[in-house]
Amino acid sequence: MNISRVDLNLLVYLDVLLRDINVTRAAEELGISQPAMSNSLRRLRDLFKDPILVRTSDGMVPTERALELQPLVRNVLIAAEEVVLPKSEFEPLTSDRIFRIMASDYIECTLLPALLQRIRKLAPNICIDVMTPSDVNFHDVERGKVDLVINRFAILPQSFHQIHLWEDSFSCVVSANNPVRDNWNLQSYLSENHVWVSKTGMGVGVGMTPSDVQRLGWVDEALNKLGEKRNIAVFTRHYQAAILLAQQDDLIITLPTLAAQSVSESGRVVILEPPFEIPRMRLQMVWSPLLQHDPDHKWMRQLIKTVSEDFIAKGS
Repeated sequence: MNISRVDLNLLVYLDVLLRDINVTRAAEELGISQPAMSNSLRRLRDLFKDPILVRTSDGMVPTERALELQPLVRNVLIAAEEVVLPKSEFEPLTSDRIFRIMASDYIECTLLPALLQRIRKLAPNICIDVMTPSDVNFHDVERGKVDLVINRFAILPQSFHQIHLWEDSFSCVVSANNPVRDNWNLQSYLSENHVWVSKTGMGVGVGMTPSDVQRLGWVDEALNKLGEKRNIAVFTRHYQAAILLAQQDDLIITLPTLAAQSVSESGRVVILEPPFEIPRMRLQMVWSPLLQHDPDHKWMRQLIKTVSEDFIAKGS
């Protein structure tokens, strides 16, 4: 086959089709009519001598050949975008770009204040749109609709770029009036009521149950290895809400240390070291391969990395 006779726009259509697995949504994203998208799918089938998408009782499903083509096509398009993107340097002082960053309130009370302070000095016209993990899914990140996601992740698509920002230990926060602080050990820890707090990854959350140890995360997995289990009275996905609940005299909150330290001087709570070992959590920054070579994006990634290093150095 002579490549000059191939309409390379078909690769763009194929890329979107295999992300959406839906002709109508793919047409909307590309700004073309559904009949035009259906015609493009027919041409793709002719080009690759393969159905590409097959209708089943569960909806449209990509063929094995389509799944093989997906990473190859994505790499071709990324390379093409790098060729045609202008090489102009990012000008932070004059830029008015909006950066959309998904971050939990753990990031909002640790990294974000220091980051915004630095941005105000270096790029005063930039706007930061902070989105919650429930606002974003993997497809949003893959398409570049969200610039960066900063969180801890159990699993990530292999195509995503990522760097490690920091690790954090865990601490317990209790009311200054809670008598458990005077007799602090594993048994007294287990005798109290607890607030579970976590928002790992991204996407809309689902209901939690105290018996589902595998989904409960670091703290409860560590207790399970000891053959123990805590009594969870409240589930929340917000660290700041959990910290407020710690002011009640009968609750214990176990959460990342840097978040706990944000209220260490309030006088209403005390921070205690957990009476058992909990593995440290890893914080990652993740972005789409579509944004890997964008000059503005590279500047912001480097700034976040630098601010993170400075933040940890000051706290250590």
